[in-house]
Amino acid sequence: MQIEVVGVKFKNSNHIYSFSPNNQMIKKGDYVIVETEKGKDLGVVVKTNEMIDAGELVSPLKNVVKVATKEQVKRAEEFDKEAEKLAPKIKEIIKSFNLEMKVVKVEASFDNSKIIINFTAENRVDFRELVKKLAETFKTRVELRQIGSRDEVRMMGGFGPCGKICCCVQNFGEFDHVSMKMAKNQNLSLNPNSISGLCGKLMCCLAYENPVYLEAIKIMPKLGSEVKTEDGKGIVIYNDLLKRLVDVKFTNGDDVEVKTYELDKIKFRRDE
Repeated sequence: MQIEVVGVKFKNSNHIYSFSPNNQMIKKGDYVIVETEKGKDLGVVVKTNEMIDAGELVSPLKNVVKVATKEQVKRAEEFDKEAEKLAPKIKEIIKSFNLEMKVVKVEASFDNSKIIINFTAENRVDFRELVKKLAETFKTRVELRQIGSRDEVRMMGGFGPCGKICCCVQNFGEFDHVSMKMAKNQNLSLNPNSISGLCGKLMCCLAYENPVYLEAIKIMPKLGSEVKTEDGKGIVIYNDLLKRLVDVKFTNGDDVEVKTYELDKIKFRRDE
C-alpha cells in the first residue's frame, strides 16, 4: 500500500523522519510542528509530499500538526539562546554530584516546556538525582540526552583535516557504518591518525565518497594482474582511481621500469 509522507529533520540531527502531511500542502523548507513519541516538536521539511510503500516505515506514521508561523520559529530560536545561558550553572551542579559527564550543548524545546542537556560520557551515568536537582533549580522539565562523539562534533562544528567544514556539520547524510575497508578502497594510509576525524572515529567522508571509488574499482585492473600496453606486457602495481591512471612495472632481467598509462591505453581481462 502506498502512503503519502513528507521528510522532516530536527535540529542537531541528520536523520530524516517521515510524517503524514495530514492533508496539508507543505513545501520544502517549511518549518512544521509534528507529533512525536515525546510530544510535539519543531522540524524543517527537507522532502516534499511523496508516495512510499507502507512497508518501509519502521514505526507508526505520525502527523504534521501544522506549518509553524514565523513567530513560532523565531521564539524557538530565542528559547534556545536563553537555554544556552544556563550551561555554566548546569556544569556547576553536575560537578557537585561528581558525575563523569561532559555537557556539549543545552537547548530548549520549541515551546520552552523543557530544557534538553546533551552530554557525552565514557560510561553509563546514573543521573536520576541530578535530574531532580536540575528541575528544582530551573523550575522546568529537564531531559538529559547522552550523545556520541560524532554527534558532539556535529553540534559543536569544526573543520576536518581537508580544511573544509566537517561532513556531519554540512548534513552530508547519516552514515550508519564507516569501515576500514572504505579506506582501503580509496588507497589511503591505514594510520588511524590519517583517517580519523575530530570525533576520533573514521571520517564520514570515507562513506560519503565510497560509491565513487567502488565504481572506479570495477573498471580498473587488479593490482598484480598482467596488462598489455604499447610497450609490451607488464604487471599493475598501482591504480589512481580518480584520474584513471595505471602504474605498470616492466621487468627485463635485472632491469625494472615503471610507466604510467591512461586506462584506455591498456588492455586487460575484466574478470581477473
